Amino acid sequence: MPPALLVLAAGLGSRYGGLKQIEAVGPSGETLLDYAVFDAWRAGFQRVVFVIRRDFETAFREKIGGRYAGKMAVDTVYQAIDDLPTGFTPPLSREKPWGTGHAVWCARHALKENFAVINADDFYGADAFNALAKFLATRPSVRSESYSMVGYRLDATLSEAGTVSRGLCQVGTDGFLTAITEHTAIARTDVGPGRALRGDEQVSMNCWGFTPALFAPLDLAFRAFLQTSGNDAKSEFYLPTAVSSMIAQGRATVQLLPTKAEWFGVTHREDKARVQAALAALVGSGAYPQRLF
Repeated sequence: MPPALLVLAAGLGSRYGGLKQIEAVGPSGETLLDYAVFDAWRAGFQRVVFVIRRDFETAFREKIGGRYAGKMAVDTVYQAIDDLPTGFTPPLSREKPWGTGHAVWCARHALKENFAVINADDFYGADAFNALAKFLATRPSVRSESYSMVGYRLDATLSEAGTVSRGLCQVGTDGFLTAITEHTAIARTDVGPGRALRGDEQVSMNCWGFTPALFAPLDLAFRAFLQTSGNDAKSEFYLPTAVSSMIAQGRATVQLLPTKAEWFGVTHREDKARVQAALAALVGSGAYPQRLF
């Protein structure tokens, strides 16, 4: 069965100030999401599942609509604050869903095939999707607990406009992850010679290859998180942290996939001009057509 693409598009975009997932940045009005779906389609993915919130469902459907019809089968699932394992309820002060790990957990009933996970507001590059498609094709069993992650250099994922959060990866000599540690509020001034971070560290940008076997240990990790942090109105269940715990428990292996792809994204509104220029250059080089869909 061809792999599916799971797109995490339920973020509030609070730092950006709007629905950045559907902001036009390409020469013909394309979104970063359009480039991701286009690259995935070229790599052999045949189905895309979007994780969104119901409160911006209308805006999302109006902007995205049937844009991918004829190329990818399209499905939608919803990330909601109260979509939790049996026995758990959200605190009354909770205002947003529970993070990227929760977003993937919310798609547990929609995915029976191997799948990739990406953010809706990141540009990953064609090589990343080719690497994921090749890896997932070698996972013949959907029960396999052997996964993959496309890694990027930290210094290539920073913003000129403000801080970012990144999952820093520890990688063994065999090329498999040993741990992922979430770091928040990383600024460019924190990175470089003599600084706390060198810049050549491999980081997770939520670009993963999974089988459906992920959902059983993800459910256990989410329950453990809720037991310890469920009453914290601002706590987040990060996907890299959950996967890191699975590695530590021997519930998963994660192969780091090297890539030559360039990453860029829109974290702050000031990032938009840089992203537009980068996409225009790629279109000008022939890497992408003037109009994707």
